[in-house]
Amino acid sequence: MTASELKKLLKHRIEEINDEAFLNTVKTILDSKLQSQTLILKEEQRNEIIESQKNIKEGLYHSQSEMDKEFNKWLNAK
Repeated sequence: MTASELKKLLKHRIEEINDEAFLNTVKTILDSKLQSQTLILKEEQRNEIIESQKNIKEGLYHSQSEMDKEFNKWLNAK
């Protein structure tokens, strides 16, 4: 069954349902799917991402393993 055919079938089946709790559950599932596909960023967040990408291109970053070593030094220094 194609996605288009499945959508038509689901629309028809949903039209037949009168259980409000069930329909709310379906709505919640659909809402969560839409939210997971759409990421809305504030201007400040976009700028931070752009700056981070620039830093990565310039090699201005530390790997996770480098940071782990640094944290371990801090934790073991007493």
